Amino acid sequence: MGIDWSFLDVGRVKSRIAASDAEAAARLAIYQQTVLKALEDVENSLVRFSRSQAENARLTSAANELNTASSIASARYQAGAIELFELLDVQRALYTAQISQADSQARSTTSAVDLYASLAGGWPEHVPAPPAPIK
Repeated sequence: MGIDWSFLDVGRVKSRIAASDAEAAARLAIYQQTVLKALEDVENSLVRFSRSQAENARLTSAANELNTASSIASARYQAGAIELFELLDVQRALYTAQISQADSQARSTTSAVDLYASLAGGWPEHVPAPPAPIK
């Protein structure tokens, strides 16, 4: 049985320590990059959600105003104050505004889901099965 004198090889010990330090630094850099990417995703999702909410509020207000204008135009048409094409033009604008508002609502909902996903870290790869019913 012999004695292993390799622990006295200071160069090898120093190189192992340096390699370990380099690996730790690399892992720290990867971790920091992951955290920064996650923060960027959350910030982008917040901005998109905020903008979609503002757009949705603006389009809802426009649709409500056009709904009022359509009611007034309908009353004016029934009173004979305007022609049918004027009433139809106001109604066309109302329907266009309602479609835009519905699209905006869909985008707002999608941005809310994106925000939730960025805050929660995404969706699970595997969804566990529901528990068996108790008998």
